[in-house]
Amino acid sequence: MSEPFSLSAITEAPVTPDQSAPDVRHPPFALIALGTLAGAVLVLAILGRTIAGGSRFAFDSAIMLALRQGGDPGVPAGPVWLKQAMVDVTALGGETVLTLAAAVTILFLAVNRHLLAAALVFAGTTTGSIAVALAKRLVGRERPALVDHLVEVGSASFPSGHAANSAIIYLTIALVSIQVVHRRDARLFLLVATLLLVAAIGISRVYLGVHWPSDVLAGWSFGLLWALAWWAAGSWLRLRLSGKP
Repeated sequence: MSEPFSLSAITEAPVTPDQSAPDVRHPPFALIALGTLAGAVLVLAILGRTIAGGSRFAFDSAIMLALRQGGDPGVPAGPVWLKQAMVDVTALGGETVLTLAAAVTILFLAVNRHLLAAALVFAGTTTGSIAVALAKRLVGRERPALVDHLVEVGSASFPSGHAANSAIIYLTIALVSIQVVHRRDARLFLLVATLLLVAAIGISRVYLGVHWPSDVLAGWSFGLLWALAWWAAGSWLRLRLSGKP
């Protein structure tokens, strides 16, 4: 079974264990998992309560208006082709594409006998998506009415489901898959490409006028912490199954 992957291993050489404390060989992955999971929940709880209480953020309106030409709420900034490009990018964070991405990844890992990784991807993506849907229902923030919506939307605004679920699913897939990828440059490429994809999807939601920037920031924060929690849980399980301290 392959060694568990730590984020520092992307750019740093492996560190020799401290010989004065031979039992301390790996980060406390169980505590990291619990801490990041708690952090993810707190992000939604604190921001959600703030927004539900009527608070607003000045940067929300400023950013959305900056993405429209000449103050016209129906004309997006940038060249003509940019609108369609953003529509295409935002589709990568939609329910259908994310479900397919998760399903294909789980099947691929299972076929290659990476059963633990497959189980982690399934559990992490499923529970994360449920948490986002629950937060939307509890907060019930209305969609922005400041500018025209360039795509149709139906659910509540906070947090951004596209931003949160793309971070949850793509980053969970990347971080769990990294644990069974041996080449360091391949790990780095996978992580950077995933972060850029998640960033593009979130930006597209604001550009299209269907989310406040704070919705997207909350979604990114929650999704990143949620994915890190499942990465740490996977590392802890691998150590336990291998019998290492």
